[in-house]
Amino acid sequence: MTLQDDLVELRRALHREPEIGLDLPRTQEKVLAALDGLPLEITTGERLSSVTAVLRGGGPGPADHRPAVLLRADMDALPVHEKTDVPYRSRFDGRMHACGHDLHTAILVGAARLLSERRADLAGDVVLMFQPGEEGEEGARLMIEEGVLDAAGARPVAAYGMHVFSTTIPRGLFLTKGGPVLAAADTLTVTVRGRGGHGSSPHRALDPIPAACEIVTALQTHVTRGYDVFDPVVVTVGSFHAGTTDNVIPDEATFEATVRTFSAGSRDRVREGLVRLARGIGEAHGLTVDCTFGIGYPVTVNDDAEAEFAAHTVREALGQDRYFPLPTPATGSEDFSYVLEQVPGAFLVVGACPPGRDLATAPANHSAEAEFDDAILSDGATLLTELAVRRLARA
Repeated sequence: MTLQDDLVELRRALHREPEIGLDLPRTQEKVLAALDGLPLEITTGERLSSVTAVLRGGGPGPADHRPAVLLRADMDALPVHEKTDVPYRSRFDGRMHACGHDLHTAILVGAARLLSERRADLAGDVVLMFQPGEEGEEGARLMIEEGVLDAAGARPVAAYGMHVFSTTIPRGLFLTKGGPVLAAADTLTVTVRGRGGHGSSPHRALDPIPAACEIVTALQTHVTRGYDVFDPVVVTVGSFHAGTTDNVIPDEATFEATVRTFSAGSRDRVREGLVRLARGIGEAHGLTVDCTFGIGYPVTVNDDAEAEFAAHTVREALGQDRYFPLPTPATGSEDFSYVLEQVPGAFLVVGACPPGRDLATAPANHSAEAEFDDAILSDGATLLTELAVRRLARA
C-alpha cells in the first residue's frame, strides 16, 4: 500500500468512530497504533487524550542546542448527526467528523512517517501535537499547560497547522496570509429582568421583552458606528428566550450572542462597550440587566515571515498553482491561536471539496452533510514535512 492508501484507511477509521471533547480514547488508540514503530518519543496527556510525539533529528548541529518545529493536528469531532451516505459514515448517532479533523489527524500521521524516513537529514527536532478538544474545549491551551511547547527541550522556533474546507476553496489549493487569519470568538449573555404581569395590562408590569429587543438592535448600531470597517467586529444573536405563552408578560428575557473580533484592541473595547450599552438601555426602561462576557479563543495571528515562508514552501513543494493568498481573515476561530501567541508560525487552509460538487453550494464545515476529499491527504502530509525540514534547515 502507498502512503496515500494508508492515510485514507486511517482517516476513514477515524471518521467511523468520532469522539467529542477532551476524552478521545478510541482516537488516541488509533493514532498510537499508526505511530507504532516510528523513532518517536511519545507521551500522552493527563487531563485530555492528547498524543505528543518528538522526532529527534540526526542532522548536523550540537545536540543540546538543536532547534525544534511544532506541527499540530486537532482530533475531536462534533455533536452532529451525520446525514451523508458515504460508506464510512459515523457509527455513532449524534457524533460526526463534520469539520475535517479526521483528515488533519491522518495528515499529521503521514508527516510523522515521512519525517521519520528523513530523520538523518533533519537539522533539529520535530514536535507532533495531536490535540483533542479544539471545538470549544481549549485543548491547545491544556496541552500547552502540560508542556507540549517544551516537549523537545527547546521552545519551537516555529509552529504550523492547517485546516480543510469542504466548500468555497478549490480542492488542493492552500491559502494563508500574514497577520490575523481567524477571529477571536467570545460570547455575550444578557438577561433583562423586569416584573411580570398580564398581557392585557402591560402598564402594570415591567416588560423585559421590548427592552431586550431594543438591546439586540442597538448592538448592531454600536458595532457599525463604533469600529473601523477594516478592523471589523461581528455580533450575531443566536439565541433569544422569553415567556411561556401569548398573554403573560414574563419576569425576564435572555439572549446570547457570538462576538467575533480580529484584533486585541477591538476585542477589549467591544467587551466593555456592549456590556455598557445593554445595561444603559435596561436602566433607561427601569429594568436591571445582568451581562456576562464569556472569553473564548483569541485571534489567530500568523507571523508575517512564517506565513510568507509557508507560501513559498507550498509553491516549491507542490507547485506554483497550489497556493493563493488568503484575501481576508475568516470569521471562524481556532485554538491554535494559543500556540501562535507563544510561538511564531502560520496556519493555512486547504480546499477539500469532493469532485463534482459546486464550491458555491457544497455543504460547509459543521454541516451534517459536509464531505471532504481524501485526495488531499498525502499532499497535506508532504507540505507539513517540507515546512519542518526547510524551517529547521534555516534555524
